[in-house]
Amino acid sequence: MPISEQIRALVATGPLAYLTTLNADGGPQMTMVWVGLENDEFVCGHMSAYHKVHNMRRDPRVALALLGGGKNAFGLHEYLVVYGQARLTEGGAAELLQRLAHVYLGPEVEFPPEAVRHQLGYITHIAPTRFAGVGSWNK
Repeated sequence: MPISEQIRALVATGPLAYLTTLNADGGPQMTMVWVGLENDEFVCGHMSAYHKVHNMRRDPRVALALLGGGKNAFGLHEYLVVYGQARLTEGGAAELLQRLAHVYLGPEVEFPPEAVRHQLGYITHIAPTRFAGVGSWNK
């Protein structure tokens, strides 16, 4: 599914993002992540095989919620929800997180910390299947 220019503009601002995966019992597991775009996929990096990584290996269905910066005519905060399928790749997480750190923390920041930079980590690629939320992307 193509990602609109409005959504690309939102992601470029470095919004707070929450990734929801499914636990083995079907319940949700949520974590805050930094998010970027590569082609028509949302991407986030993980330096270790955290619980969310195990969940996505078992069940690739995910939801990603991003907080927008504006409010609509009713005074509600804008937000975007991305429903999609996750695909994990091993390696490259430190490089992705360094690129995203410039958006989320500042242009001079070095991230991740030196102690973990050598780890391969994982990159989550989310192919969107549906968008929802409040904002110009949901018209």
